[in-house]
Order: sequence, then C-alpha cells, then structure tokens
Amino acid sequence: MVAKGTILVGTVGQGVMRGDEQGESWIRSGVNLGMHSDSIVRALASDTRRAGVVHAGTDLGLYRSEDGGVHWRLEDTPMNGLVVWALAIDPTDPDIMFAGTGTPSRSGVFRSVDGGKAWEPCAVEIAETCPNVGVPRVTGIAIDPSNHRSVWVGIEVDGLRHSTDGGETWERVDGAITNKDVHNVLVTGAEAAGPQTVFTVVSDDVWTSTDDGASWRAVGVKEVFPWSYPRGIATRPDDPAVVFITIGDTTPGQTGAVMRSTDGGKSWESLALPQQPNSAMWTVSVSASAPDSVLAASRYGYLYRSDDGGDSWCKFGREFSEISSLLWVDALD
Repeated sequence: MVAKGTILVGTVGQGVMRGDEQGESWIRSGVNLGMHSDSIVRALASDTRRAGVVHAGTDLGLYRSEDGGVHWRLEDTPMNGLVVWALAIDPTDPDIMFAGTGTPSRSGVFRSVDGGKAWEPCAVEIAETCPNVGVPRVTGIAIDPSNHRSVWVGIEVDGLRHSTDGGETWERVDGAITNKDVHNVLVTGAEAAGPQTVFTVVSDDVWTSTDDGASWRAVGVKEVFPWSYPRGIATRPDDPAVVFITIGDTTPGQTGAVMRSTDGGKSWESLALPQQPNSAMWTVSVSASAPDSVLAASRYGYLYRSDDGGDSWCKFGREFSEISSLLWVDALD
C-alpha cells in the first residue's frame, strides 16, 4: 500500500517544506502560514488519532498545526525561546507528550498530559556543558508502547535517562553504554519474532536491550555496517521486528546508507539507494497508515522514498537545504 497524504520536511533555516505525496510540488511554511522566517525545525511529530494535528520543534519553541502542516501557530509554553530538538507522543494515550530542548539554549525535558495545552518541566539532571557541542541537547525520546510509564531520553552528549513512572523521576543509565554521545532512542513492541527491544543509538554503535535496560548488547556497527556513524532510527508500526537506521561515514560526511533489520536488530542489511548520498544519511520516517512507505534523507538535502518497505528506492528530484526531520501526514478527509 502506497502512502497517501503529505510529506513534511523539517529543515535548518528553511522551516517546514510541505510536499504532495509524490514530491512533485513543494511549499515552504513561512510567515504567511504562521511560522517565523528562516526557522530551524529539529523535530516533527503527529498524533495519528487526531487527524491533521502536527507538532514542530523549532529554534523558538513549539509550533502546532491542525491542518496537516499547512498553517502553524507558536504555542505559549515553558519552551518559548528554547530550541526544541525532540518530540514524542504516547502511542497509547496521545494526550501525553514529551519534548526535549538544548543547544544553544538550556537543555531540558518537558511533559504535557493534556495534548499539548499545558507543559511542565521534568526533574531530569542534565550537565550544563559537555564535550563537542557545549550545551547538551535532547536528541531522542521514546515511550514504551506496552507500558507508557516507561520513558527513555537520549542526550547528546550526556548519556541515557530512563523513567519508570511516566516522567516523575529519572535515573541515569550507566554500565555497558560508556559512550555518552546519544543520537537517538527507540522502543519497539513485542512481536512473534522476539521480545520487546530498546535501541540506543550512539555516535559509534547501536545498543539493544531486551530486558528493559538491565543488560545491553552492542550491534558492532564497525564490523556490521558499511559506515560507523549511525543517526536516525524508526520501526514499522505493524511489525516491530523491522527497524531502519540511517548511517554515514561521519558528520556531516560525504556518503551514507540506510540499514534494515527484520529480526529486531540481530542482523542487518544495507539497502540500495539509486544515487549515492551527498552526506551522512540523517533521518528516516515510516508511514503510520501505509508502513511499506518509508522516507529517508541525507543531512544535506537528498530525499529518498520507498513504497515496498525498503526493498527499492527512488530519489526525489527536489533537493533541500540541511534536513533535520521528516514526517508522513495522512490525507485529511
């Protein structure tokens, strides 16, 4: 099944680019559509049970759209003036949302329990400064689909945090994952092929846990992947054993690839792209309503699409400025 609807591309300096499902026409969401000029859009998230509701994390705070990304408004939240790097909506209760902020503004985690109307800061201890990026940034938030009280947060460059009470309290995850440069986190649901898995993507490897973080196993990307800098991660909503990871030779890099596992991260294959990326592959998004449709983008503006679950790909003719986030939005009735 081919995804029908709208493609949203979050960019660094060009706001949200909104395209038709075939990528043949594009419109930039500028000031005339409610978003500030030359905005940086680090994160995009949609509520699949509220048609048309989309959230965008930007360099001025959190924006909301109620018509599938056509018009936007800046929400009045504690994140005003902060850079929102990560967003997550609870897959079982969409009223519960988390957002993460950071570089160059202060780093923090925020929670809403009423669908984004009101937000409060979470009591997460995060370093004031860290190597390479200065102020840390929250680069990934994952809510356990089978237990929404379990929330994982990845911080670049300050490690992994875990809450078992819905964000009330948090603990630092230490132990096997010694690299604190966390790029992303993902929690898959349990499936016939194996147990529920927590994925933590760091700058030089991917770690998996099947016992809720009690123990971890490294994928060993330097031996398994063609390049050793992983960044983005996504899973099929209808088959949690299928996981996609975007990688590159470095950042921003000169090339990259999309990796796929069909057994919950035990084994991986590099998927053939029709044109070599011009930089590290950065982000990947799977359609919620048509999970055979997958989008993947390089850091410097190449956008690819697959409609057979990653077996084959096409490259869009339109190229973009720096891409930081992607999102499929279902067609509105």
